[in-house]
Amino acid sequence: MATETGTESDTGSAGGAATALVIENDPTDDARRLGEWLTEAGLDLAVLRPYAGDALPDDLTGYAALVVLGGPQHPYPAPDGTLGAPWFPALEGLLRKAVRHRVPTLAICLGAQLLATAHAGTVERSAAGPEVGPSVVGKRDAAEHDPLFRYVPMIPDVLQWHVDEITELPQGATLLAASTRYPHQAFRLGDRAWGLQFHIECDVAMIADWTTDSATLAALDYDPELVVAACAEVLADVEEVWQPFAARFAALAQGRLDGVPPRPTLPLLGQ
Repeated sequence: MATETGTESDTGSAGGAATALVIENDPTDDARRLGEWLTEAGLDLAVLRPYAGDALPDDLTGYAALVVLGGPQHPYPAPDGTLGAPWFPALEGLLRKAVRHRVPTLAICLGAQLLATAHAGTVERSAAGPEVGPSVVGKRDAAEHDPLFRYVPMIPDVLQWHVDEITELPQGATLLAASTRYPHQAFRLGDRAWGLQFHIECDVAMIADWTTDSATLAALDYDPELVVAACAEVLADVEEVWQPFAARFAALAQGRLDGVPPRPTLPLLGQ
């Protein structure tokens, strides 16, 4: 499925296919079905695992897209100042460069939260409590003019698993999807960077792994088997919506799909 490499120089393919850099923040959340959809749509994937010692590149030269996945870490420091992960500052810098240089970017759950914090948004422990399992989100009006979201149904099925939430979007961000308890479910920065609070990459095995000894489920008093069964029941509906979404993202990365006009008033941090 993926071309895995720890060096930027190996990202190209013999046929010159476009390569997406995939940042896997934790072994429990790999690209899984999303990776399959992207490769089926013609993208090569170069996977970096900083938790295993892979170094992040200084920039995105040689890459056609950036995908940042989830994980159990918090995107903000602990009370004693300890970072959620030692590579987060470098990853936030890479996200800023992706937005500044208009590299197509897709950030999932923790990745979306880091996309927000990298651009002066705010992420906090959710006052509404954890959100786990099958859910729906509602498209906002701005989604009708978005190259990826315009074809998404008004109330698409998604999978949720998070305890933190984006409480304040970066200035200039475009809200694309919301829900009652968690208003910032999907957003776009500039014309080519998307953050999704929810998960689209999961399969049944991944969800089952997440339920094992889960403190979050214990706090909610959720039965792990029922959570897995409920997620499995909606996976076909999730795929029906988000596989074409992933294909549109791949087309954008390959230059086969136009983005939206750049927003010159967006405050872009970093270089």
